[in-house]
Order: sequence, then structure tokens, then C-alpha cells
Amino acid sequence: MELEPLRDGHGRLIGDVRVSVTDRCNFRCQYCMPAEGLPWLERAEILTFEEIARLVGLLAAMGVHDVRLTGGEPLVRREFPRLAAMIAAVPGVEDLSVTTNGFLLERDAEALVRAGVTRFNVSVDSLQQDRFFQLTRRDALPQVLRGLQHLATFPEAHPIKINAVAIREFTEEEVIPFAEFARRTPYEVRFIEFMPLDADHAWTPDQVLTGAEIRTAIDAVYPLEPEPREPHSTARVYRFADGLGKIGLINPVSEPFCADCNRIRLTADGRLRTCLFSLNETDLRTPMREGVADLELEEIIRTAVWRKELKHHVGEPGFIQPPRTMSAIGG
Repeated sequence: MELEPLRDGHGRLIGDVRVSVTDRCNFRCQYCMPAEGLPWLERAEILTFEEIARLVGLLAAMGVHDVRLTGGEPLVRREFPRLAAMIAAVPGVEDLSVTTNGFLLERDAEALVRAGVTRFNVSVDSLQQDRFFQLTRRDALPQVLRGLQHLATFPEAHPIKINAVAIREFTEEEVIPFAEFARRTPYEVRFIEFMPLDADHAWTPDQVLTGAEIRTAIDAVYPLEPEPREPHSTARVYRFADGLGKIGLINPVSEPFCADCNRIRLTADGRLRTCLFSLNETDLRTPMREGVADLELEEIIRTAVWRKELKHHVGEPGFIQPPRTMSAIGG
């Protein structure tokens, strides 16, 4: 049953939900969590598959047709392909994607494609094994690349996007090798500006390697041409002038794309977040477990989304970093 479209108080229609299925991760990326990890949620605190499917179904009835499954690292959630199949079967879900670090793709790629996942974003912050270890604290690059190669054998999974966090004094050395990687493989490489979501709360603006700087560096070697920006897109996409591949730049710090943001987020413990940098959350797990009907749950969601922030305030005086890190919010 279709419901009234979900709209925030600024007139934006909400069409995209990022669903974190776990806060756990098998990497310890420096921009996300400390080497020793973080205190994990207890199993009882995490939404069940059925609870996730119920919420996605309710959101889909309100016009939220794009669903991205994230973590933590979603593939560490037991029976994750079964959840993906459940979500793919929800009426109204038109696009189902997964963000992963790729470590378990060699094992799960086929099951996820068969389950109905149509798009994959794989985080790879360096193509050099020692530098990959430096940033992720895991000697895992060969296994990630094998997983990517396996995923690429499934035509249904394309286009496959590679995400690299752009950190000053680290990523400069990666830019041209990644550009060459994008030119010789079927992957679209995307650089994401480093955001203040690190566990150590040590982020500073001067650590951000901007999208403009990356574009200039690549364009000097391999000329780029811009593609039209799709509505609500987080990425500015450029094709190489000779047609050999694409580069995406996601610039939430230097060029915020808040004006037409149509995204909301659901954390692994059932909290609705209306912005990546929200300081407030809305508890959906408790009312669900107390037995509320969908009509009441719908009203809770609508009230929360109506208060969606006009924009984030990263880089502005008085900005407060949210207490949750990226791994606990969901990528």
C-alpha cells in the first residue's frame, strides 16, 4: 500500500535510506576507529532481520525506494545475504546496494548478487599493500582485490564503485595510481573528502584533501570532462576525455550537497538519523518492540524526518562532531 510521500520541513522528498546492519568491523581504519576497536553493541540491541525488513517496507511505502546496506562492515553480519534477499523482495524497493570493505567479497559476492543486490561500493584507500595496511591496520589488500575481481565476473553487479577517503599527506600519492586503475579496470574510482567522524575526534580541516585538488592533479595527467550531476547525487562524476573510465569526487566538506539531500539513516540499533552529522536520533526499536502498529510507527518517522537539518555545519564556527563514529552510524 502506497502512503503519502515522506517529506522534510524544507520541502525535500526523502527517497534514500542507508541501513546499518551491524556496528562491527574486521578493519580498524584510522579515519574511523582506534586500533583496539570500539565497544560493540550487544546482540539484543541490534535490529533483527524482520525488524529491518519491517522498517524498510514502511519507508518504501512512503516513497523511499533506494536502500543501501552498510555497517560497520555488513558482510560480517551472520547470514547477511539472506537479509539482502529479504530487502530485495520488499515491495517498493527499486534499488538495493551494499557498501563493504571487500574483505569477504570473495566468499559472498555470488550470494549477494543472487539475492538481488544491484550495486556495490567497495572501500579501498590505497593500491599499495604497505600503505593499505598503514591506513586500515589490516594486511588485506590482496584479498580485497581478489574479491573485487570475483565480483566483476557478475554483469548484474556493474557499475562497481571504489571508494577512497582523501586525507592530506596520504592520498596525494594515491591519486594518479587510482586514476590509472580506473582507466584499466571496469571500476569507477571515487574520492571522498575526509570527514569529522573519527573515533579519536582528532579531525581538523587542514587534513582534508579536497576534491578540487584531486581533480586538478588528475586532469594534469589524464584530462577530465564533467558529466551532468544527477539530482540528489553525492558525487561529481568526470569521464576521462579519451573515454577510458570515470572518476567520482564526493566533497561534503568543500562543496556540501545538502540542498537536495534526500537521505536518511537507520543505525544498527534502530535509531533514525536525518543527517550524517545529526546530534539527535529517534528511537524506532523501542516502539517496535513494544508492539506499536505501523500507523503509529509511520507518525514517529514523519515527525523525525520533518525536523531534518537544512544542512550540516562542518567547517563552520561552533560545529560539534556527533558522538557516534562512522562505523556506528553506518557509511
